[in-house]
Formats: sequence, C-alpha cells, structure tokens
Amino acid sequence: MSGTGAALTPNDAGAASPEPAAPTLAPGGDMLGIQEAATELGVTMRTLRFYEDKGLIAPQRVGTMRIYSKREMGRMQLILRGKRLGFSIREIKEFLDLYDVDPEHHEQVRALLARVTDRIDELRQQKTAIEQTLEELLSIENQSLAWLRKTPMTSPDGPTND
Repeated sequence: MSGTGAALTPNDAGAASPEPAAPTLAPGGDMLGIQEAATELGVTMRTLRFYEDKGLIAPQRVGTMRIYSKREMGRMQLILRGKRLGFSIREIKEFLDLYDVDPEHHEQVRALLARVTDRIDELRQQKTAIEQTLEELLSIENQSLAWLRKTPMTSPDGPTND
C-alpha cells in the first residue's frame, strides 16, 4: 500500500504484498501482445479475454490482435490481487471504475476501506468456524484412537490382538 493507504490503485500495485514485479513492456514501446501479457502476468490468454469480456480491461485492437498497454497491465495486477484477497469481480470492477472517475482517489479509498473491513470480518468468522471444526475433529480422532487401542480387533476366526 502506498502512503495514502490506497491498496488497489495502479500507482502502488504490488507494494503491500509480495506481488510479481511490474511487467516489462516490449522493447521500444509500452505495448504487449496477448501472449506476452499473459506470460508477464502469470495467467492464460483465456484469463485475459475473460476479464476483457467482463469489462475490467479494454486492450487496444490492431485488427484482431489485442494490445495491452501499461494501464491494462496495471489493471490486471489489481484484478489479480483483488481476486487473491477474495473480492468478487463486481467489487473489483467498482474499485477500478472509481479510480477512473476519482483522480484524487478519495471515493476509491473509502469504498476500499469498507470492503476490506467487511472482508476481514468475514475471514475472522471463517477462521473461528474452522478452529471450532478442527477442535471437534481432533476430539473425534482422539476418541477413535483411544477406542481402537482398548478394543481387540476381530476377524472371522475370532478376536485377535495385533
């Protein structure tokens, strides 16, 4: 995150967590083809087309060829970070749309803060549920092991003590 605390702005993509380095752009230009963009981002070409279909990125076209600018590469880094953090495509689109209409990023940061707080609460609830489930499963495991230690194994020929 940058000094302003905006976690999903292209200016700080990758600053808060171990993100892949910013993609290197084609020599002599700021544009990449779909294969190069996919390789740089560690995704498939199908993934890039998916996010384009959802309206999250809009690569330029030269005939039928998609060309990815620095802006689209930055947006993709933010999309991937958002997905990794558990945000929906709709939520990520809202963040990206706010970035486009709010050059100062105030609304984006407010919306981000609200969503992040909700996500933290969700994850804490899930963590509590997982911890409770683990305790119960460990108890069942211990009871089962204790029962097996006390109970002789039986075979069709009668009890055995293996």
